[in-house]
Amino acid sequence: MSVTASVDLKRCSMIDKGKKNVLGILVNAVNYEAAVSKIIAAASAGKPMSVSALAVHGVMTGVLDSTHRYRINHIDLVLPDGQPVRWALNWLYHTELPDRVCGPNAMLQICERAAEEGLPIYLYGSQASVLEALSRNLCQRFPKLIIAGTQPSKFRHVSPQEKQEIAQQIRNSGAAITFVGLGCPRQEVWAYEYRDDLSMPLIAVGAAYDFHAGNLAKSPDFLSKIGLEWLFRMIKEPRRLWQRYVFLNPLYIWLFLLQALKIKQFDPTDATQPVEEVLYG
Repeated sequence: MSVTASVDLKRCSMIDKGKKNVLGILVNAVNYEAAVSKIIAAASAGKPMSVSALAVHGVMTGVLDSTHRYRINHIDLVLPDGQPVRWALNWLYHTELPDRVCGPNAMLQICERAAEEGLPIYLYGSQASVLEALSRNLCQRFPKLIIAGTQPSKFRHVSPQEKQEIAQQIRNSGAAITFVGLGCPRQEVWAYEYRDDLSMPLIAVGAAYDFHAGNLAKSPDFLSKIGLEWLFRMIKEPRRLWQRYVFLNPLYIWLFLLQALKIKQFDPTDATQPVEEVLYG
């Protein structure tokens, strides 16, 4: 098969059925091909675009906090990361998504396309040592990839002036895409707040930094496919993650059943607009 035919086949396989309401959170019913194409198109055109990949925990941060729900529902592209989120889209809206859109995997596909098209990327967040290993591994995997710059997290709130300095540093780098690794929900807040300051896709990818830097082991594919990646991660990081999964997973299932059975309706517009910026750095 020729390269052109392969590209055309991928375009034909794109699934993009718009945003759908899952517990009051608007999630895009897309597959990898559609998501990556949207991001690359925005990067090529120099258009602002906020992106996040949300699994159950990410969805529940919005369900339980009306202000954060407002932010998430104003993110341009919310990827259905996590099988339970994909299942919800398929069961509620018959979207027929064949797979979830996993943040770490999406990051690799975006980097591959960015390398092919000469679109420089920027890595924001985490620690300097993680960024160094991540940059090295990405460049080994994609030799044509241009990493315009990196900037570790300050691990604190920043002032409005510091925010502008961070944004200016990213702009000056010549990057066309910025990946954000601050952890959920800080990275979604960052993507929401910096969107209008940066004319490029801002992609919150969470644990992808540690996965691709070689600091965290990824869940086996068979566990991910049956929706048990959370169990693997909890075993690996029990102290940090046990409360997240033990409490939020059952609550997600319960609320989903209420929505599926039409016992309770979740209104995405029932949200509180932030009064001021949080300014994570």
